[in-house]
Amino acid sequence: MKLLLIISSIVLISASGKSCKQQQELPQGCYKGKLEIKAMCMNYTLSIQSKNFDTSMVVTNWTDETTGKNYQNVFELGSKCTFPDSLQAGDEFYFTIDSTSVQNCSVCMAYYPTPPKRLSIKVLNAPCTK
Repeated sequence: MKLLLIISSIVLISASGKSCKQQQELPQGCYKGKLEIKAMCMNYTLSIQSKNFDTSMVVTNWTDETTGKNYQNVFELGSKCTFPDSLQAGDEFYFTIDSTSVQNCSVCMAYYPTPPKRLSIKVLNAPCTK
């Protein structure tokens, strides 16, 4: 009986390990992100949570001068007009980079620190699929 329990446990652990690895592998050009800071006037800081991406797109290590908190692989939101208001700080989501989107909306000019690199993105309604 103990042997059956041990074998069942090994099978379950192996299966869960495979599904975690599969979730981390995203199609090229698709990323998992996180809204790190949702500050006033769309001064949003986002991070890339995916494993494989071009690190030249982001600031690999940045500190918010207001809070002193350190973040990895972050960028300033460039697509302020099309970013969903429903996302809150701490929320994770999937996105693609969208440099073709025209951003002609009014945004207030109050300052909150953001990383020096900016990306325009398109938030996806569902996880990316291969």
